[in-house]
Amino acid sequence: MTERKHKSGFVNIVGNPNVGKSTLMNRLVGERISIITSKAQTTRHRIMGIVNTDDMQIVYSDTPGVLQPNYKLQQSMLNFSQSALGDADVLLYVTDVVETIDKNEAFLKKVQAVDCPVLLLINKIDQSTQEDLEKLVAHWKELLPQAEILPISALNNFNIEYIRQRVETLMPESPPYFEKDALTDKPARFFVTEIIREKVLLYYQKEIPYSVEVIVELFKEEEDLIRIKSLIVVERDSQKGIIIGHKGAALKKVGAMARKDIERFFGKKVFLEMFVKVEKDWRNRDNLLRSYGYQLD
Repeated sequence: MTERKHKSGFVNIVGNPNVGKSTLMNRLVGERISIITSKAQTTRHRIMGIVNTDDMQIVYSDTPGVLQPNYKLQQSMLNFSQSALGDADVLLYVTDVVETIDKNEAFLKKVQAVDCPVLLLINKIDQSTQEDLEKLVAHWKELLPQAEILPISALNNFNIEYIRQRVETLMPESPPYFEKDALTDKPARFFVTEIIREKVLLYYQKEIPYSVEVIVELFKEEEDLIRIKSLIVVERDSQKGIIIGHKGAALKKVGAMARKDIERFFGKKVFLEMFVKVEKDWRNRDNLLRSYGYQLD
């Protein structure tokens, strides 16, 4: 009997904001690795989720939604998305039945030029009719003739198993890139910042969430407890007031929501301290963006 060769590869998920990339990523990886809220622009970094079997390692990568950058933070987010086109073994280009096809032609041109297999996933098909979906498929066939086009519903788990199987088939032979017990390339404190930021996105309205960065200053794991000290960075004093709320009530509420999710994520009791700090115009300051982990080059 011949021994099965090991397969490994990078599967990069790209597309415009709010088409369901993070939901798809979580379905494929089976861990709640990408932040999901109803607001656009929630993923700011490139986040890897790793699926291991005895003879395969698939490294999924969720990227920020592609948009025309208005400030340096968004330029960094676009850099993450564009880098995903260059190092993919398989590209999952996610669109949906709602967005206009020509929403981001410049990025689409780059997708047309990639030389790896492309699966074009039309998400949210439960919001469309069969007739409209067929028209959409025909239109995408013209734009991306080399792509395999698949209608999906990430939310309802429709066609996700088939995508999984296609990805496995397309993986090249290669030794694993990461340790076989790894779930992600990100450290534990990264997920703490993502969970806190998600709660800020859910709890506060308007521009507040987009002006917020979360930093974990202390992450100390003890036998039966994790001690965490985190900092919520905002751009203006008025935003600091809103985050804290009357007599600290808003910050307390967000802290309680975040702590519950962090405890669930790590399976341990958590002692969470949260503070708020103003860093004027941090989204346009190179030194701060770099220190927060964004790539600017």
